[in-house]
Amino acid sequence: MTTLQRTVGAEVTRVEGREKVTGTALYAYEYPVPDALYAWAVQSTIPRGRVRAVDTGAALALPGVVAVLDSHNVFRLRPTDAPELAVLQSADVAYRGQIVAAVVADTFETARQAAAALRIEYDVDDHDAELMDGDPRIFVPDTVNGGYPGQTETGDVAAALAAAPVVLDATYTTPAEHTSAMEPHATIAVWDGDSLTLYNGDQGPWMTAGRVAELFGLPEGAVRIVADHTGGGFGSKAIPRPPTVLAALAARAVGRPVKVAATRQQMFTMVSYRTPTLQRIRLGAERDGRLTAIWHDALQQSSTLSPYCEQTVTPTRVMYAARHRRTTHRLAQLDVPTPSWMRAPGEAPGMFALESAMDELAVELGMDPIDLRVANEPSVEPESGRPFSSRNLVACLREGAARFGWAGRDPAPGRRREGRWLVGTGVAAGNYPALTWPSTATARAEPGGGFTVRIAAADIGTGARTALTQVAADELGVEIDRVALDIGRSAYGQAPWAGGSMGLSSWGWAVSKACRALAKRLDEVSGAIPPGGLEERVDTAEDVEARREFSRHAYGAQFAEVRVDAVTGQVRVDRLLGMFAAGRIINPRTAGSQLRGAMCMGLSMALYENLETDPRFGDFANHDLATYHIAAHADVRDIQAHWIDEHDDELNPMGSKGVGELGIVGTAAAVANAVYHATGVRVRDLPITLERVRAGLSAH
Repeated sequence: MTTLQRTVGAEVTRVEGREKVTGTALYAYEYPVPDALYAWAVQSTIPRGRVRAVDTGAALALPGVVAVLDSHNVFRLRPTDAPELAVLQSADVAYRGQIVAAVVADTFETARQAAAALRIEYDVDDHDAELMDGDPRIFVPDTVNGGYPGQTETGDVAAALAAAPVVLDATYTTPAEHTSAMEPHATIAVWDGDSLTLYNGDQGPWMTAGRVAELFGLPEGAVRIVADHTGGGFGSKAIPRPPTVLAALAARAVGRPVKVAATRQQMFTMVSYRTPTLQRIRLGAERDGRLTAIWHDALQQSSTLSPYCEQTVTPTRVMYAARHRRTTHRLAQLDVPTPSWMRAPGEAPGMFALESAMDELAVELGMDPIDLRVANEPSVEPESGRPFSSRNLVACLREGAARFGWAGRDPAPGRRREGRWLVGTGVAAGNYPALTWPSTATARAEPGGGFTVRIAAADIGTGARTALTQVAADELGVEIDRVALDIGRSAYGQAPWAGGSMGLSSWGWAVSKACRALAKRLDEVSGAIPPGGLEERVDTAEDVEARREFSRHAYGAQFAEVRVDAVTGQVRVDRLLGMFAAGRIINPRTAGSQLRGAMCMGLSMALYENLETDPRFGDFANHDLATYHIAAHADVRDIQAHWIDEHDDELNPMGSKGVGELGIVGTAAAVANAVYHATGVRVRDLPITLERVRAGLSAH
């Protein structure tokens, strides 16, 4: 085959761009499924208790209503380790907003009208929905999300802190936050005998199919997920959520296809959120800045249904050298919805606390915050002792500082003023694991001269479809327009979700391997393609398992310049600059877009996002986008994402690491540190509202 200009590393425009801008790209709710009905989920209005009775008379009397479902008349699901998915399996109510009934009708509007006509009676129990330190029910879980240990300790932290010349002891909080993907959670469920097809907004079609099959007691392959396009997920669509299960239950009950789409308001309690955290960090240091002790404790919440615990303190286990270290997750199970993955789960809130604390320590020591971080750069992963496959945090800090214009910065806070505005700059480091999971892929040479590559990947707006096409074209040695990439179908075999920044690293390995195998076969037959085509199917399970033991992470440094109104306390972000080390960048155009978007999410975390828990009911008072505010690109005047040329041969054939979540981690702390530099006010509680800043200014 002819060797062509390689496309990996080139700024290729999105291969599905035309479909999206012309509206021909199909999302879950848009597939033309004939004879479909519509289901509306009815949510509990009490925080805890039991459904005593459901009066269906008025609802069933409405023209077009086909069925009312509740815990007495739905299919019985198999026991599950994810109790949130046991939709309508019990009359018990674990939190306000839980699905307690559903109406199926011939139109969306009729289903909604009938749902409002239902009369549900409850037995109400006492409840507890407030996260409070000191609650006697708080416990340390053995493991947390990702399989990490709930607590680790090396050395004697208490003694080291007592002996340290300089000690910082500070508490930081982050609120509950919601993923709020642009495409609401939506599903069309179609049964054909004992086979189920779900058109689903999905981050992991293969994994969703397996989970749903288990729930319904179906054999492997009996559930088929179709998710050609997904309009964002941010973790909430990585596993099936209650709306998906409801669609399947409703379609089975009425014997026809059923469509379910959650409203924006429903999503705030039905499809997960980020847990609030209360984090205490204690740092012990020598006068030259070398850390002797780190103690990071994080309290968070989950529901009474499931002890989900986010890996909040795990970044502290790998970031900085210190002989004595203790990290602890603590969990309170309350009468609230179950939290789950959201936009760099664990690392985003954990690194906000750690990097804010490092800034405070730098101020206490009179050190430049970059110099403090460089002084504590470890030679191996601090807790495990594993070597780093690559670690270029120092390079990111130094190159980022040069691009940002950090040199000559007056370290004293509150010195720079432009009229009514106080101006300051801040820095923070970022870290995210470089994960890779096994995948299966098929590469096929078509008789007409084209190539088709199939893998159960999901493109949730990141550009994965384009990057994988580039990988395939290069391995086959053909022009990119000769490759058709087919994704979003569970039937294509094992593949992880688009989450944990593992998508491209995992899928790309399988695509690369399949295309290499196909290219080898084509060479063996001198390029002669039989009438039925030529196909190679591979998986990477053994390849991933055979990798050597390394600490594999991506790193970054984030810089922020803010201005703060000296009277009102309003914060505006003038500049964000991120410098990243994320292995080989497959497509600079899409990677840059991901990183800038992720930095906006970090900015959103810093200044805006805040789910207000109503302790009377345990749900969220601001459950819509009118009152739950999210940053946009217009909220920062200048945003830049850069990366260093990092080579890492211990990752995957492409040498790539994930970028999406790395870009989030560090931004909030950089903004908070810049606010301190501008004003002298240290805000340790997110979001950084004008009320909190103004209170600090008044105290001065």
